Amino acid sequence: MITGKFPNLRLRRSRKNDWSRRLVEENNLTSNDFILPIFLIDGKNKKQSIKSMPGVYRFSLDKIEFVIDKAIKKGLPTIALFPYTDNKKKDLLGSEALNEDNLVCKAIQLIKKKFKNEIGIMCDVALDPYTSHGHDGILKNNYVTNDETVKILIKQSLLQAQMGCDIIAPSDMMDGRIGEIRKSLDKNGYQMVQILSYAVKYASSFYGPFRDAVGSKGLLKGNKKNYQMDFRNSNEALREVSLDIKEGADMVMVKPGLPYLDIIKLIKDNFKIPVVAYQVSGEYSLLTNGVDKNLIDNGVILESLISFKRAGANAIVSYYADKLDKILK
Repeated sequence: MITGKFPNLRLRRSRKNDWSRRLVEENNLTSNDFILPIFLIDGKNKKQSIKSMPGVYRFSLDKIEFVIDKAIKKGLPTIALFPYTDNKKKDLLGSEALNEDNLVCKAIQLIKKKFKNEIGIMCDVALDPYTSHGHDGILKNNYVTNDETVKILIKQSLLQAQMGCDIIAPSDMMDGRIGEIRKSLDKNGYQMVQILSYAVKYASSFYGPFRDAVGSKGLLKGNKKNYQMDFRNSNEALREVSLDIKEGADMVMVKPGLPYLDIIKLIKDNFKIPVVAYQVSGEYSLLTNGVDKNLIDNGVILESLISFKRAGANAIVSYYADKLDKILK
């Protein structure tokens, strides 16, 4: 028997029935919230598995039409292209990034020719898939130089825009590159090409499987701590975002995702700009290689993805994006 004062408001009332829970739910996911990463590889008729990322593949260009068609049918608004570059094409300057016949350029043209504007194309701007030392820029005396790197990134961005890229996504973490890229795009008639800045990219241990996927694993000399952010800092993230907004960023990225939900919320609360979260390769691999092999059926993946929306993310780059029909069922 309950004695004494008892609350008039019972929050469990709204949880009793499914219809009621749906009526008051604060966050939800649809296919519109996702960006699908696609790894490209030279050759023909290739669908190459990635050992460190079960269920994720590298595709040759003649195979990506099927992947894109499937993404469109599932309602995904955007795909992100990442190249696996043969070591023979890599050098100290990442010259392949400026080759108009490189994998990314050819993929953009192919997709635009076939699908027009049915789906958006996002392209990574950084040199690490193309450098023999695995860094995102020009390496001198074991230090990545900022201004020399930016000059190359401007050319890389302009080339991708010329090929038909919709969203330029600099992930290099060089200072001042957003403003310089924006000026170059505008000057050359690409005012409507968007910039998604990796404004908050931490020097993280969660990137390992991605480096395997793009072929830079084992090449990296040293680490990236002198240009990517220190994971101990949060105020610094606000400074990075503030600078990139002033320089013309349309959206900002927080990477990695789950360990940095507080950063996503911090940015969203302070800047009313679209925020994209990247559920990175290490997060994907940890979840996918978990003890429970029925993570999708048991709702674990959905729970992890909802956390991004709850923190304030507008969109999520996720290797689960092509499995949404199962996740959201």
